[in-house]
Amino acid sequence: MSRKITIIILIITLSLGKASYCHKPDINAQSAILIDAQSKRVLASYNPHTKLPIASTTKIMTALLALENGELYDKINVDINAVGIEGSSIYLEEGEVITLEDLLYGLMLRSGNDSAVAIAEYLGKNIEDFVKMMNEKAKNIGAEDTNFMNPHGLHHENHYSTAYDLALITAEAMNFEEFNQIVSSKTWKANRDKNNIFYNKNKTLWEYKGGDGVKTGYTTKSGRCLVTSATRNGTKLIAVVLNDSNWFDDCYRLMDYGFDNFTTYVIYDKNQFMKEIPVTNGSKDYIHAVSKNSFLYPLSDEELDEVKININLPKTLEAPIDKDEIIGDITVYLEGKIIHKGKIVSKEKVEKLGMIRKFIKKIKD
Repeated sequence: MSRKITIIILIITLSLGKASYCHKPDINAQSAILIDAQSKRVLASYNPHTKLPIASTTKIMTALLALENGELYDKINVDINAVGIEGSSIYLEEGEVITLEDLLYGLMLRSGNDSAVAIAEYLGKNIEDFVKMMNEKAKNIGAEDTNFMNPHGLHHENHYSTAYDLALITAEAMNFEEFNQIVSSKTWKANRDKNNIFYNKNKTLWEYKGGDGVKTGYTTKSGRCLVTSATRNGTKLIAVVLNDSNWFDDCYRLMDYGFDNFTTYVIYDKNQFMKEIPVTNGSKDYIHAVSKNSFLYPLSDEELDEVKININLPKTLEAPIDKDEIIGDITVYLEGKIIHKGKIVSKEKVEKLGMIRKFIKKIKD
């Protein structure tokens, strides 16, 4: 059995901006949160786990499931159940054939409740089964305080989420490039004869530097709800406010706070060299241990000296070893608390030598 060694190091490899700390802003929301989209680090929060109605921000989950389970070019025959839904609409007609792509743009730009129903019936076969898909997906991504009752967000007493959960759902949806493209579009022309121009209701795209999403929501019960995102210097932030009469300005204040006070650092890069490890009985004497993936994290100036990395690797390895085989792990701490765990892998393949090849190698050495 190989012996393990542990290395404690501090690595900060790249700064993407300048940070200076200040207090988080005062806002009007009943509940709110600001997170870094990539790491999901919470940068500011206000009652983030309070369960509240979320209106049409529900449609972020509907879009996520559509992209996960459908294809943009899918053609959907509109059923009577998707016609005449109250509230915002793209005015679907019974028997109309429309692509999933056009429905998604109608869902996220025009906030079409009829789009939501058409998508739900297409993917789930019926509303009830699609809602089950929504709730299962929420739990799978850690949105534990969420319960959906419909795909559009029209008020229901048992339909709710939290600012924290909505931020998680949004970050998950952003793993789809198509989602980012849709929510950052100011307009869309659908392939239909009428009601074919969709204008985005999200003013963030026009008003905020780097604004690139995400979704508005309003009912009399929920108040004004908003999920926004913006990207600057490689950092993407997600701000969520629930029941907030000053919804857009408060999201802008939150994102200003994030961009002004936190800088994204590459803590370590993908394939970053960690250590050279001796190999016994192998076609090579050493392998190079490298990180499997990169890890980026937003930090304030005050936190820079508080980041530590623990590298856990074997002192020696025995062949055979596959390329990209996991041979160790890396743990990142901030102020003594774990913020990330990653894998260390072999950069190359090492074959095990038989008796003859061992003898030949020994002679050559």
